Amino acid sequence: MTKSELIQRISELNPHLYIRDTEQIVTSIFDGITAALSKGDRVELRGFGTFSVKERKSRQGRNPRTGEKVFVDAKAVPFFKTGKKLHERLNPDQA
Repeated sequence: MTKSELIQRISELNPHLYIRDTEQIVTSIFDGITAALSKGDRVELRGFGTFSVKERKSRQGRNPRTGEKVFVDAKAVPFFKTGKKLHERLNPDQA
């Protein structure tokens, strides 16, 4: 599902909201999550999951095309862990 599909779906479920208002709400939520992650905070949405940032150490890698060794810098990467309710909905036979 893309962001525009999400906005459309929310608008359909809430006919009292204008599409532009729904778009602003969704964008504000995403901006809030992004801002929190960029500060190093974690964002927990109960029942859905937790967004956090993990640090990857610098390492030596390989260029897949040439096989040449290359140095890969340390970097921060976003990480998402599903919440219990989401996990149960995706895997009903494991509940």
